Amino acid sequence: MKSEEKSRKTSAGSLSLQNTRVLVVEDERIVALDLRYILENFGFEVCSVVSTGEESIHAATQAHPDVVLMDIKLRGDMSGIEAARKIHEYLDIPVIYLTAFSDESTVRNALTYGDFAYIRKPFEEKEIAATVHKALQKSPKQKSTQPYH
Repeated sequence: MKSEEKSRKTSAGSLSLQNTRVLVVEDERIVALDLRYILENFGFEVCSVVSTGEESIHAATQAHPDVVLMDIKLRGDMSGIEAARKIHEYLDIPVIYLTAFSDESTVRNALTYGDFAYIRKPFEEKEIAATVHKALQKSPKQKSTQPYH
């Protein structure tokens, strides 16, 4: 285990929310800045903000975030859904989708692969923090570090 990962562990063995690293993938600059502000105000560390699916895979590989906030509709050739699947498959990082699209087929398609959550835009600040917390609790990395009772 890397020394920086060790320093992010609490005495109980799980990540503290204040040291949780979040990757934000959002192509609307104002929304991305708003998300950074919200996350940092709740004590999360925003390790990177990127705007395309391709950039998100690279950033996740380099930064090893604890969770990814991913817009479903992104600029470029790769959708947020496709990027999230690759990140989850290769890095086993939980992904939370952000979407203004709440039609059933888009949401169903987004949730068919893995144990993802989603937040509809416009979102509430507390909803962001609560959903990140919930995703971390469901994360296999979190489950594997939890002590047995």
